[in-house]
Amino acid sequence: MVLFGRRISLRFSDYRCISRFICDDSSFRNNGYKDGVFRDEEFNKKNSVFGFDSDGNDIVEEILLGVPPSSNEDEETDGEYFLSKRRLLPDYVSDTDRVFKILQQDGIGFNTILELNNLGLNVSNNLVREVLLRILKSVNHTNKLRCARLAYKFFRWSAQQENYRHTTNAYHLAMKIFADCQVLNVMKKVYYEMTENNYQITARTFNILISACGEVRSARSTIESFIKSENFHHRPFKHSFNAILHSLLVMNQYQLIEWVYKEKRNGFPPDILTYNILLCTKYRLENFDQFYALLEEMGRNGFVPDLHTYNILLHVCAKANKPVSVLQQLNDMRNAGCDPSVLHFTSIIDGFGRAGNLFACEHFLEEMVKTGCLPDVVCYTVLIRVYIEAGDLEKAQDKFDEMFVKGQLPNVFTYSTMIRGLCIAEKFDKAHTMLQEMESRGCNPNFVVYSTLVYHMRKAGRLTEADEIIRQMVEKGRYTHHLSEFKMYKYRR
Repeated sequence: MVLFGRRISLRFSDYRCISRFICDDSSFRNNGYKDGVFRDEEFNKKNSVFGFDSDGNDIVEEILLGVPPSSNEDEETDGEYFLSKRRLLPDYVSDTDRVFKILQQDGIGFNTILELNNLGLNVSNNLVREVLLRILKSVNHTNKLRCARLAYKFFRWSAQQENYRHTTNAYHLAMKIFADCQVLNVMKKVYYEMTENNYQITARTFNILISACGEVRSARSTIESFIKSENFHHRPFKHSFNAILHSLLVMNQYQLIEWVYKEKRNGFPPDILTYNILLCTKYRLENFDQFYALLEEMGRNGFVPDLHTYNILLHVCAKANKPVSVLQQLNDMRNAGCDPSVLHFTSIIDGFGRAGNLFACEHFLEEMVKTGCLPDVVCYTVLIRVYIEAGDLEKAQDKFDEMFVKGQLPNVFTYSTMIRGLCIAEKFDKAHTMLQEMESRGCNPNFVVYSTLVYHMRKAGRLTEADEIIRQMVEKGRYTHHLSEFKMYKYRR
């Protein structure tokens, strides 16, 4: 088959037995209780990107599509400013603590606004962000209306303070709270206020609104308004069309991507990024006929694969367990002047790992090193996951130890993968020691780490140890908003 003016070494049959490789439900992507790991669809929507994010995904978005990963503006990192002071001064009470204490007393007979005024605070961006983040983390199915009320009071009160003006991020946090609390009329009111005051509308704004849409018609209406909006800040994308397609891909809204491309592409000629997004979509939907047709359409329209297109194709071949096709793809890349990088080889190794072909994984690891590419943290983490899935904990441990020798420090997803492997092998003491080790190295565990340990310990009947893990997590102020999830499967076997 000849595409793009050169030979693409893939037959249509190569796509037949391929399942999704981006944002799939593999054990490596654990933000839910699959094989003993927490699974939460809302958590997934909020954090889903291709790279090693909170989900632990293993295909890097920046390399796949040629754009920076979507930033999650409302993550927890800014809270570290206050937490660090608490660690140094045990009696320290931050302004955030003082505000939150008053908000918690809100009710009949208590004048919340008056008490906030009496604090005499210098309201800053950091303070507003920290308070809104704390409210957002507090939302659960029993307190939605109360959280929405407190957020609204604080949001309005802070906007009236001298020398302070809400940032775009503050609006996003408020909108996210109201969306999670299912108070959509208030969320829309805040959004309209944001646009009327000429705040910058970004992909994050779009993501929050689309995620809150309960029906397809509402989502389509929102998309249409963003396509037409002159205030939509779509950088680093060339135009709003690609920005919207990319945001929908991040949110796993594949049907909406197809609708947007089919109905709204007039005036927005596709470029290579558009095609890469569509290829990902067809692949995730397992529409392999359309995936194949899209490749041919690219060629007819004069587009040649870029590094990101090749990354998709390499993973397709590897996941389909086609070593010869992978070699041919690599040759085509080089002939086209595209030198494969460590991330291309990582995609190959990941694909063959999912296909269960350890020999091919090790072969292409050697090929990578021969070409002068050395494994990075992402590559090592994928290798460790592959060995653990194959039941070879010893080789996984060897690769983990090798990282330190090679100067590659494990990240939270590397530790998460190793801890899961140790738990599967019922080496709970070592798993607990590794948890302590990662913390001592300044690598904070994510919720996946805690849920993995707790689930497997309880499954093995080690309830006291599991409860101790939860106690330590709570003492450190981490993921307390997910405590109910532990209770949900406490005695599950």
